[in-house]
Amino acid sequence: MTPNLTVYRDYFPALQMEIDGRRQVFFDNPGGTQVPQSVADAVSQYLLTANANVHGTFATSRRTDAVIEAAHAAMADLLNAASPHEIVFGQNMTSLTFAISRSLGREMGPGDEIVCTMLDHDANIAPWLALEECGVTVRFADIDADDCTLDYDHLEGKINSRTRLVAVGLASNAVGTLNDVRRVVEIARHVGALVFVDAVQGVPHLPVDVQELGCDMLACSAYKFFGPHQGILWGKQELLERLPAYKVRPAPNELPSKWETGTQSHEGQSGTLAAVEYLQAIGRDHLAEYADQTDALAGRRQELRAGMLAIRDYERELSRHFLTRIREVPNLRLFGIADVERVAERVPTFAVTVAGHTPKDLSAALAERGFATWAGHYYALSLAERLGQLDTGGMLRIGAAHYNTVDEIDRIVVALAEASG
Repeated sequence: MTPNLTVYRDYFPALQMEIDGRRQVFFDNPGGTQVPQSVADAVSQYLLTANANVHGTFATSRRTDAVIEAAHAAMADLLNAASPHEIVFGQNMTSLTFAISRSLGREMGPGDEIVCTMLDHDANIAPWLALEECGVTVRFADIDADDCTLDYDHLEGKINSRTRLVAVGLASNAVGTLNDVRRVVEIARHVGALVFVDAVQGVPHLPVDVQELGCDMLACSAYKFFGPHQGILWGKQELLERLPAYKVRPAPNELPSKWETGTQSHEGQSGTLAAVEYLQAIGRDHLAEYADQTDALAGRRQELRAGMLAIRDYERELSRHFLTRIREVPNLRLFGIADVERVAERVPTFAVTVAGHTPKDLSAALAERGFATWAGHYYALSLAERLGQLDTGGMLRIGAAHYNTVDEIDRIVVALAEASG
């Protein structure tokens, strides 16, 4: 049976928000989720009781060290890292990816190649394009434009003995497609290439296990999984130790401090810890339902996997309902997987257009009715261009999270039909 997660709506104060007399409904989740009260409390508590720099002898500095250690351990459990030392915090996923690309660029030059995909957010494209100044060639794997899925044969054709790295997203931030990362890793391994995964849109929606994926590096953002604005990078320890980091001279050479340049957002790490603990609490409530899929684990990792499985299954029902109801809107085009029998191949992120209306106008009309959505290309620049939507205002994006409901989907479909006439 599909778990009912509507009880967790009470954890999110923003879901009770009214503006101009209208209860706000958040379908802007691919751009950033709302936070439970516990996350806001953790950020506030840190700033009020532990605000200090690291490694001091006094109480607030020691408290800061404890928060940082706990946050790294929590993210290691969420991603199933081998060690908390493999977890690097930073300003955001984009900045962390640029830091890694700059470091890898010192080992690359003319003749070396990197393969990206047309599905990706530009944060997993631009940092690799920047290495063209080193003489690196960047190639792109195409998609099947009918359902916006990655063309794996085309990808394999782009990978050769000169390929040094393959950059791929776990889930598309624009159209919701889930990529088969393990298949990409297998292809890349044939030529000894590294694999960098953008998991920003995957982590909020399903269990993410770096050991199962087999990739070398993976990045995500806490503000996409109910936390504060905070970037996280996981990398294999031997790789993070080998690569040179750009840092100030007194900074430690040990992991993860080697990569965490300057003073970090300690309050952000405190909030990230609380976000992981929130997901853990969901899992604790659903351990019995997912015992057959979590019995091999223990402690926080077991609870986190159960929580993310519950979220995944609940959101698949939301996806089925959305894909069924959206057919009622006249002149609407959905980009991506539309088959309700294939919801396991996507996350609940949907990009649509309606003939005769710009995405921006539709988003504004929905906002007047209390619905938060996004319009444009959402930094999926290459995908929007590939779909012919870059110069037409992009697409309207409606993205659900586990705190959304079937009723909210019904209401936004009605509102979209009204807004589009």
